Amino acid sequence: MNFLTIGHRGVMGVEPENTLRSFVAAQQAGLDLIELDLHLSKDGALVVMHDAEVDRTTDGTGPIAEKTLEELRTLDAGRGERVPVFEEVLDAVKTPLQAEIKDVAAARALAEVMQRRDLVSRVEVSSFHDEAVTEIARLVPGVRTALIASRYGPDVVERAQEAGAATLCLNIRRLTLEVVEQARKADLRVLGWVVNTQDQLRLVRALQLDGATTDYPEIKRTARFTA
Repeated sequence: MNFLTIGHRGVMGVEPENTLRSFVAAQQAGLDLIELDLHLSKDGALVVMHDAEVDRTTDGTGPIAEKTLEELRTLDAGRGERVPVFEEVLDAVKTPLQAEIKDVAAARALAEVMQRRDLVSRVEVSSFHDEAVTEIARLVPGVRTALIASRYGPDVVERAQEAGAATLCLNIRRLTLEVVEQARKADLRVLGWVVNTQDQLRLVRALQLDGATTDYPEIKRTARFTA
């Protein structure tokens, strides 16, 4: 089985995260998937940003949900980049995407785009929230879904099964062989995040994970040689 390398918010270790510049760099580096985050603006646009507020990643302040897309467009997201919307990413890169949704409302907005643009084969949808995973699966038949977890135990496998997810995206700092074995018994794919060093890469390869989310494009090159 091929070991997948997933660009975290593009290649956020070297480019401004969740920008078209970062996504294009991830594609040029040959990463297998590009991960991004989605929030809804005040006027319902699917905005690509990790935090609920714009403060950390732009020169603005305040919640995304209190700003219109036009207002968000005035912000500098790093190196002159503008805050993108999801459909701009679809047009900018051809690499398959892993889209993280923060809530059920975002699931509904994403479902509309996925159905309109026939994205079931191209976009995997992930979330920390079980109900958001369940909702996108209800709205988009055949969609591939992933449950993300940071603080978890072996029960995360049962949660993924109940939500209908085929993949677990797990924080490697809490990853154990027990959890991986339980996931395998449940026929779940397991991806680790965030893998930025050779030691971290060796760990996820030793645990025989299916892939790793990384901030740095060079992980793609070294992963081929790490058993």
